[in-house]
Amino acid sequence: MGKIQLYIASSLDGYIARDSGEVDWLFSDRDYGYTEFLAQIDTVLMGNKTYQQLLGFGEYPYSGKTAFVFSRTLAGQKDERVEFIGGELQDFVQGLQKTSTGNIWLVGGSEIIYAFLKHGLVDEFILSVHPVILGSGIPLIVRDRTLFTTLELQDVKTYKTGLVQLSYRKI
Repeated sequence: MGKIQLYIASSLDGYIARDSGEVDWLFSDRDYGYTEFLAQIDTVLMGNKTYQQLLGFGEYPYSGKTAFVFSRTLAGQKDERVEFIGGELQDFVQGLQKTSTGNIWLVGGSEIIYAFLKHGLVDEFILSVHPVILGSGIPLIVRDRTLFTTLELQDVKTYKTGLVQLSYRKI
């Protein structure tokens, strides 16, 4: 059964992108374990805003992976890269986990991350914290006072650039 993994970067103050969606502040000078992580993934999941932004980056980064995009308006459609999903999130994800041969990467963005957290669907969290304070932007986790998840620290990696990568699993 495939594990749902949230592998994402954030600023020190908890933002995954600027208000505009730009991620120009992310370190791209090193791999930071990305290639190794991507090799054990067979499926990627993301929200439509994240997918649309990826299309503007040039070459699609997840070729060879099964990809699903959550969208209320495009549900049931496909393009050459992804299938658009709508409807009941929990049923879809649980069915996907049963049939997946590798792990499943929850790419983002913040709205779909919130939905996954709300339903307890994230098994592992790998957070790369960049030593940058943005002051505002798109938060990693949408504020919700009812949202509570207990995590167990699995690993901490530090890099000379100041980036810290924290790995947790859901208890």
